[in-house]
Amino acid sequence: MTTDTEIDVFEEHRPVLLGVAYRMLGRVADAEDVVQEAWLRWSAADRTEVREPRAYLVRVTTRLAIDRLRQVKARGETYVGPWLPEPYVTDFGNTVPDTAERAVLADSVSLAVLVVMESLSPLERAVFVLREAFGYPYADIAAMLERGEPAVRQLAGRARKHVEERRPRYEVDPVQRRDLTERFLAAAGEGDLEGLMSLLAPDVRLVGDSGGKSKAPLRVLETADKVGRFIVGAAGKGGGIPDLSFRFLEVNGGPAILVLSGDKPDSVFQMDVLDGRIQSVYIIRNPDKLRSLAAL
Repeated sequence: MTTDTEIDVFEEHRPVLLGVAYRMLGRVADAEDVVQEAWLRWSAADRTEVREPRAYLVRVTTRLAIDRLRQVKARGETYVGPWLPEPYVTDFGNTVPDTAERAVLADSVSLAVLVVMESLSPLERAVFVLREAFGYPYADIAAMLERGEPAVRQLAGRARKHVEERRPRYEVDPVQRRDLTERFLAAAGEGDLEGLMSLLAPDVRLVGDSGGKSKAPLRVLETADKVGRFIVGAAGKGGGIPDLSFRFLEVNGGPAILVLSGDKPDSVFQMDVLDGRIQSVYIIRNPDKLRSLAAL
């Protein structure tokens, strides 16, 4: 029988467990399933064998996430159009007072980094998340994964190199990103192509994720002219979205726009910024990926 104290211990660590699972899987529903399974393991565990509850829970969650990743890869699932992670609402608030630490957390959960991490092996991804996002020592990661420390260091180095070589450059300053996001929304809403173009980097990229279930580009759009014209065209007459409204929220460590049709989430827009210009525009319209936002 699980006691109230054991429930409290699990709930104390739940945010970390969900953070690990989401970074591993890129899907909120899958991450919540993994954390629920970790709870079942925790409630049935022999307490005499659990010396460090947090370490035990992170270890169990990581292994369950690795198993889930391997299952997905084994099924060889195909996806219609570009793939983006499911939006993950983040609010570090006062729990992360240090600016540098907040930047690390925001970077590790960003859309750009999670897209690159999709090409890592499950073990590489686990080591990268535990080391880069949560700062676990190599020895602890080795114990969690039942691997030798030299092997874990090698996995970490390979994963870090892969991510650094492939992820786009961007800045994580939330104030600058929020300002450009607001100006982007205003220019798009007014059909101001010239104003919009002034916000976009010449080599800006637009990545739309619909999963083939709603309207979004099935290929990545590149250059300010193509992206600007697409945005202005899509925004015309409210994009055909009835009872249109907007909300600002923080997802994946940065400001974003939640587009609503009545009280139903229609899409999420987020931008990466570099040198005062919008470098990337991400649009998530797959309805399956917006379900977790319906309760906001």
